Amino acid sequence: MRRRSISTATALAVVLSSAALAVGTAGPAAADSAKILPVKSVGDIVVDGAHQRVYVSDPTGGKIVVTDYAGAVKATLSGLAGVTGLALSADSGQVYAAVKNSDRIVSVETQTYTQTASYPLAGADAPADVEVVDGRIWFGYGSNLGSLDVSGAEPVVRLDQEAGVGFSTGSMLLAADPAVPGVLVAGAGGTLAVYDVSADGAVPRVKGDMDTAVKQLDLTPDGKQVITSWDGSGAGYGLPAYSTTDLTEVASYPIDAYPNAVTVAPDGSIAGGSFSWYEPDVHIHRPGDPKPTREYDFPNTGDSSGADTLVDGALAWAPDASRVFAVSVNTYGTYTLRALTDPTKELPTLTVSAPAKAERAKKLTVTGKLTSKTRLAAGTSLTVTRTDLDSPNGKALAAVKTKADGSFSFTDTPPAGGKVTYKVSYAGDATHAAASGSDAVQVSRKATTLTLNNNGKLYSYGKDVTFTAHLGTTYKNRTVAIYADPFGSDKPKKLLKKAKVNAGGNLSATVDMTRDTTVTAVFDGDARYASKTVKSTAYAKAKISTTVSKHYKTGKIGSTTYYYFRKNTDPVLTTTMNYYSGRKQRLQLQVYYQGSWYDSGSEYFALATNGKSAVSLDAPGESGIRARMRSSYINGSSGDTVNSTTHGAWKYLTFTN
Repeated sequence: MRRRSISTATALAVVLSSAALAVGTAGPAAADSAKILPVKSVGDIVVDGAHQRVYVSDPTGGKIVVTDYAGAVKATLSGLAGVTGLALSADSGQVYAAVKNSDRIVSVETQTYTQTASYPLAGADAPADVEVVDGRIWFGYGSNLGSLDVSGAEPVVRLDQEAGVGFSTGSMLLAADPAVPGVLVAGAGGTLAVYDVSADGAVPRVKGDMDTAVKQLDLTPDGKQVITSWDGSGAGYGLPAYSTTDLTEVASYPIDAYPNAVTVAPDGSIAGGSFSWYEPDVHIHRPGDPKPTREYDFPNTGDSSGADTLVDGALAWAPDASRVFAVSVNTYGTYTLRALTDPTKELPTLTVSAPAKAERAKKLTVTGKLTSKTRLAAGTSLTVTRTDLDSPNGKALAAVKTKADGSFSFTDTPPAGGKVTYKVSYAGDATHAAASGSDAVQVSRKATTLTLNNNGKLYSYGKDVTFTAHLGTTYKNRTVAIYADPFGSDKPKKLLKKAKVNAGGNLSATVDMTRDTTVTAVFDGDARYASKTVKSTAYAKAKISTTVSKHYKTGKIGSTTYYYFRKNTDPVLTTTMNYYSGRKQRLQLQVYYQGSWYDSGSEYFALATNGKSAVSLDAPGESGIRARMRSSYINGSSGDTVNSTTHGAWKYLTFTN
């Protein structure tokens, strides 16, 4: 099975979560999954299609993480400091891993994820990349090549097999393809070579040049081309393809940003990666086609303006080409494994346009267009679904077929009013992914009547008041909801009743009027009559009572009851009022003089949390004085606005010797 190498890894800590891949309109597509990888770095990635597992090496963390295709971690192999390159055996039974810090290659059994062998590579310092060709394990160390043969009774290690190619200093990159036996591609620095490894040693077939910034390379399954991840020539960035015969450049796949990965599927499809904050990150090409079939753009899950980026060389195909796996990293150092679905299929665009408004039971026309990189044949069938108040789960309409330019149109007579949505869908085919589009039209509905009584009325504190909503003519829906919203931020709006109105069209609910209250009646509408909401605001007085103390008797002067105080006694008036946070009562004083009452001032006093306020009045020090006092709640001035202004009863005082 195939795998591709990664030349370097970034050691960053995992601290934050990541989002799924974003959707674009000109080709970028959504990922089946995007899961955080519990790693500190990424060295290599390889896909086991037989067991649907993905292996990711973590050099800094010294481990290999095994996930399923959705990114869920299935196993972790630790104690592998510096583990980098990964390769899968032809029978998918073993994964081979190069462990830099201990100069060895380990073998991991793919059924149980257990390490089955460890092969020391004496003299091969820091092996990094590995590749399996015809059962033999090839590895790069420094700018040299070595091989490991485990087919016999004892493992056989052979070093210094670069065979005089003279690679420049740099990390060795390797590539092979199971469909091309006996061929190994190697590159380091600016040097590229194709080897015949069908015999015991490595025999150079051809030597050439490549860009020194290459992060990954691959061999096409027909064995005719080597594709590298970088071409920084004056022609622009891209993925150059070199003939394996003479290593001349025979094709190039342009990329706007900095190319940093490339991998070829068994069917020859090419996945290229780029380091790009503001452009697509993964680019899929059909063989020989410089225009991408599909592109994927990573979201921004970090703390910078640029989006997450692809880790160098972190691309690998599923063997059936159903997915491309990519590892991204954000500015926090969070690594995410992304499974990019249907990469070899074009992502069509399907637009739908309906009128903004229409009349119910009158014919309307919906238009649209299905476009793709490769034009779809005229007569392509599209399904149509209408969703409205009568069919909330959607109703299938007659299918529509495209014209030669991909356009289509159809007519419909909407039976229901309100929001009507038309969804048009294309099922896809062998080379095109499924696509859909929708548009909504507001279809007219008749108006009904809805009334609610008691608006503007004032009630005593605590009175139970019945509010009645009356609903006029409708189509099917006869349900009304009645809500009460007491003034004040501490009490939320509450549903009192939701039910069908009676035969007379009425629905009633009772409100305990302890505060000013807005009552709302709501009719949600139906397929032929529009929704309607009406409000009624009723007002509630505050609850006020006042007691007088320290008097020596009560008695009447005329028909009025007075509290009698000695001229040097301080009267105490205790007011009780329904409490609200920050509420104050206003105490008003009037004095009787020559047959009339005259204001002598007022003052606000805070209520305790039990609603009480006790006020002591200074004694006048002389007899013959008559006064009266009352407590009031003044809307706004008393510290809140949840009750209507209410005055308590006057309390009459007289002072004697």
